[in-house]
Amino acid sequence: MTEQSAAAWPGVLRAVADSDAAGVRALIGGCFAEYDGCVLDPDGIDAWMATPASSYAGKGGQFWVLSVPGGATLAACVGWAPEADGRAELKNLYVRASARRRGLGRRLVQLVEEAARGYGADTVLLWSDTRFLDAHRLYEDLGYQRTGQRALYDPSNSIEYGFAKALPPVPPPG
Repeated sequence: MTEQSAAAWPGVLRAVADSDAAGVRALIGGCFAEYDGCVLDPDGIDAWMATPASSYAGKGGQFWVLSVPGGATLAACVGWAPEADGRAELKNLYVRASARRRGLGRRLVQLVEEAARGYGADTVLLWSDTRFLDAHRLYEDLGYQRTGQRALYDPSNSIEYGFAKALPPVPPPG
């Protein structure tokens, strides 16, 4: 993927590198800190953050980070991975509090949808912690439907809502 801007954000959107591990942990950890009892689990469910590029490549997926202008600090991130049934799963959409309400989350979801469509997926699914109400509104505004609920039994005692969206077919060339 080539470097590009997201929405009107002056930072740079690029594929993650394993060397971004500390920045990814700081970004996601900062987002988790906004919610009581929501913590990173670096030796468990969040172990992928130690090598984000390798972890996503190993799943056949992609992960992007958006930098804060003029620095190494990350403003946002998102990834996706293919599912065995041909669908795609949107994963780890996080936007730093100071970068919210600028259309970044919307653009990053659209980036995943474009990548999923290129992969041949007809549906994008995702799971989102029940505490992340703003994220749920974004997904619903983008046409995602709530599909269920699951418990993760992780250190945060996470319960997540499932969401899914059928992607429009790619129009034939010509």
